[in-house]
Amino acid sequence: MGELFRSEEMTLAQLFLQSESAYCCVSELGEIGMVQFRDLNPDVNVFQRKFVNEVRRCEEMDRKLRFVEKEIKKANINIVDTGENPEVPFPRDMIDLEATFEKLENELKEINTNQEALKKNFLELTELKHILRRTQQFFDEMEDPSLMEESSTLLDPNEVGRVAPLRLGFVAGVIGRERIPTFERMLWRVCRGNVFLRQADIEDPLEDPTTGDHVYKSVFIIFFQGDQLKNRVKKICEGFRASLYPCPETPQERKEMAAGVNTRIDDLQMVLNQTEDHRQHVLQAAAKTVRVWFIKVRKMKAIYHTLNLCNIDVTQKCLIAEIWCPVSDLDSIQFALRRGTEKSGSTVPSILNRMQTKQTPPTYNKTNKFTSGFQNIVDAYGIGNYREINPAPYTIITFPFLFAVMFGDLGHGILMTCAALYLVLRETRLIAQKNENEMFSMVFAGRYIILLMGIFSIYTGIIYNDCFSKSLNVFGSSWSVRAMFTAKEANWTFETLEGNRMLQLDPAVQGVFGGPYPIGIDPIWNLASNKLTFLNSFKMKMSVILGVIHMLFGVTLSLFNHTYFKKPLNIWLGFIPEIVFMGSLFGYLVILIFYKWTAYNAEISKDAPSLLIAFINMFLFNYNDPTNKPLYRGQMAIQCLLVVIALACVPCMLIVKTLVLRKQYLWRKHLGTQNFGGIRVGNGPTEDEAEIIQHDQLSQHSEEEPEQSEEEAFNFADVAVHQAIHTIEYCLGCISNTASYLRLWALSLAHAQLSEVLWSMVMKIGFSPNIGFSFVIFIVFAFFATLTVCILLIMEGLSAFLHALRLHWVEFQNKFYSGQGFKFMPFTFNSILEGKFED
Repeated sequence: MGELFRSEEMTLAQLFLQSESAYCCVSELGEIGMVQFRDLNPDVNVFQRKFVNEVRRCEEMDRKLRFVEKEIKKANINIVDTGENPEVPFPRDMIDLEATFEKLENELKEINTNQEALKKNFLELTELKHILRRTQQFFDEMEDPSLMEESSTLLDPNEVGRVAPLRLGFVAGVIGRERIPTFERMLWRVCRGNVFLRQADIEDPLEDPTTGDHVYKSVFIIFFQGDQLKNRVKKICEGFRASLYPCPETPQERKEMAAGVNTRIDDLQMVLNQTEDHRQHVLQAAAKTVRVWFIKVRKMKAIYHTLNLCNIDVTQKCLIAEIWCPVSDLDSIQFALRRGTEKSGSTVPSILNRMQTKQTPPTYNKTNKFTSGFQNIVDAYGIGNYREINPAPYTIITFPFLFAVMFGDLGHGILMTCAALYLVLRETRLIAQKNENEMFSMVFAGRYIILLMGIFSIYTGIIYNDCFSKSLNVFGSSWSVRAMFTAKEANWTFETLEGNRMLQLDPAVQGVFGGPYPIGIDPIWNLASNKLTFLNSFKMKMSVILGVIHMLFGVTLSLFNHTYFKKPLNIWLGFIPEIVFMGSLFGYLVILIFYKWTAYNAEISKDAPSLLIAFINMFLFNYNDPTNKPLYRGQMAIQCLLVVIALACVPCMLIVKTLVLRKQYLWRKHLGTQNFGGIRVGNGPTEDEAEIIQHDQLSQHSEEEPEQSEEEAFNFADVAVHQAIHTIEYCLGCISNTASYLRLWALSLAHAQLSEVLWSMVMKIGFSPNIGFSFVIFIVFAFFATLTVCILLIMEGLSAFLHALRLHWVEFQNKFYSGQGFKFMPFTFNSILEGKFED
């Protein structure tokens, strides 16, 4: 149970693994995920380590699997995820896996190559088919079809028989539809208008065999005269990436070619269908096992990567590894090593040997699905030092409570609780869906935090008696208007009611105030014009009380750190002055708040002095203020004593501790003991006492003072500056941190006022007597609900979350939590099983 409040006890251990069983032992350690391997070869290049070839082979297999996965996704085939956790293959199985992946990759590449060639051929035949059909239409549309079909001569009728016939050549092809205008202008300019272009769009899009995209193209035919223009036209077509196809000159030849092209297209379509079916069959078979293959390969790669961190002894028969592991899990680690040895068939057991070290162990806090979210909040500030008090167990209560103080609303709390309950109750199904949306994943990871925030908001909403800016009149108001009519002191009449817009109920009048409300705030305050004044005073004092208690609790937790690490100097000259300083000033302020609430009743409340002015006068030693009378008899003496005690705590932290540290150093340096034949000379401490002092002094420096080696001289200036910074930061921090807790008051009022504004500006319209249509009320309510969720739940909730986060990080944790450790990163396969596919 102690590990919940403090990080796990860690130990450095040495593993001696036989070469034939090392692979299986590391595999078993990866399954349990309880050890962190240290790199024993930091100066060795990655490419010079023993198992670099095996790592490369695993990377090559991983590359082939990524290629297969890419093809599967391209074919829109779902990868089957059964949640299976396959065992790590043996090293001898790597050859079979390589052969399987090589065969699958080659088969897919061959299918893709053949399919691309077939699609390219199919595209060419399709374009040729459109060219033959369109060119025939071009020739038929001419005025003299016989001249165009035979590429006839252009003759002058008066010079028949004297001039040789002229023949017009032509080329036909296909070009992208978006290139037609530019293509036409280029032909006109280069050929100087001596060509004739006809074009028509192809209605159906054609598939690009390389990219698989659908493109729109157009058929064109260009008539020209002479070889010079022909060369120009072909170069322009080549520059615009137009595809040219041979087109016969006679209709009969075009007809015969079209029939042959259609036949080839039909045959090619059948072959393409068969090829696609075969490809789908191969990919569907691979999709069933590709995730299992991924896990196997990446487990193997992780194992060989870990083995590269080990040392190899001189005989090449044993691997030596160093690991960090929790002491409580040593039995599980031993059992895993035994399983690995048995699985490998080795007869020599692996040896686990605990080591003594002065190195700082990593910090490891065991968590579950409930506590992991709160632990992440703490770790985001900084990983705790080894065996330092863990703030997470206390954060489980204080974080949602401080959030709820700022977000206190019964209705909003119920909505938040319902949303979190949905995530909690359906967490198994939502985890199985593996939603990759980053925002949803972040909210889902904090589902238990949101659940507690919602539950605490319901509680504070009941205390504030606030539900969507309205009060719930469950027990009836304790204020009585009827009593004011009957009371002699009030002397109210109906004329009084008619002549006055607002009347104040006097609690001093007998019968007006019927005692305290059973729970929370009386609902009549929701109708009062001075509601904001009343809530201002109440919530501001409540914020100060909660803040001071929270900070005093944080300072108290530092005592457990000092006690655990056996640092008595930190207790006497650290914790005690800190707790006395804060208690004598701000603890006294909290006592004054409770005293004023209990000492003044309704009859004498008008004469109650201001706590703020009294607190300021306390520091100024000003007790002659006629506007602010004392709260109780003997106030001046007590307050002067408290200020003197608080001021006396400052030199204890600032000077006395530094001087004691220096004296201990000098005492250790001049022990006063000299051994002359075993005889002790001098009045200093004995050697045993000096050894104890030296141990305490070194441990003292390791926590608060700058890091110093045992041989390094005591630097009085550095220690003094460090202690001065710490003292000033704490003393000023007590003031600024107390003021920082007033954000509880500010955000609580802001949330309540924003909720009230939303109700009065939106929902009040729906209940207006001028609007009698039910569908209008429905629309208004939908608008109100949308704004409530978007603004009050999401935006205001996020704002309150961030402020509660700041109060824990800055105002609470800095009293006892340094957060300068490093996290325990065990070697585990869980990341692969969760689908992250990371080493």
